Amino acid sequence: MERKHYLYQHHTWPELRERVKDQPVVILPIGSVEDHGRHLPLDTDNFLIWSMCEAAAQKAPGEILLLPQIPFGFETHHMDFPGTIDIHMEHLLHFVLDVTKSVAHHGFRHILIADGHGSNMPILDLVARRTILETEATCGCFIWPSLAPDLINKLRESPVPGGMAHACELETSVYLHVDGARVQMDKAVKDMNLPPSQFIWLDLMKGSPVLYMDHWTRFSRSGVVGDPTVATAEKGKRIFEAVVDALVALVREFRARPRRERENLH
Repeated sequence: MERKHYLYQHHTWPELRERVKDQPVVILPIGSVEDHGRHLPLDTDNFLIWSMCEAAAQKAPGEILLLPQIPFGFETHHMDFPGTIDIHMEHLLHFVLDVTKSVAHHGFRHILIADGHGSNMPILDLVARRTILETEATCGCFIWPSLAPDLINKLRESPVPGGMAHACELETSVYLHVDGARVQMDKAVKDMNLPPSQFIWLDLMKGSPVLYMDHWTRFSRSGVVGDPTVATAEKGKRIFEAVVDALVALVREFRARPRRERENLH
């Protein structure tokens, strides 16, 4: 197997000690194993975020150290669907925090948590905050669609809001680009059955004013929220490349971000 110098785990411990001197950005990808309709595999969140992070690491040699992926996420609301793996929110918070604090302990000062699953985000926000407050490292988290909103909104054909939420036009398009052979488009269905609301909806590109999440099968028996039937590999290619380019730009800005000294004003 080829040794990949952007992979954290492919280094020996003396080599990793040397890498600290260059202060690359350490990226921790996290996703989920959960239903994604009848047309996408359970690995959708993991596969997409890993593919994007690896492409960025290859595009910016020496600037990124990519940690092994955390493959499981917070999924209690998806457990009505066979195959879903759920990590309770408190467990996930402490597990991911243990990882970031370990990285900080070894001297790395720039950590990004790259998320592929929406329901992980509130937990990862707390992890990033605690990493900053409890270590000498800086830490941020993001979900990949947030890195290319202008292009995604320009390309979308599904309704706003609600057309890009889960196993939707967005995720299906990117999966079609990265590995279309694993997508069963003949089984893709439009499913947008949340109650109409002025304040509550689901959409990766347009968050609702009120955060609300019920058990998934109360509003989707297919596992889809959105419209994957309008997904295309061409859209996926453009979105994938835009997210990768934005991630490289984020890494470079984050690595150079100035940080002032604290001052106790008591």
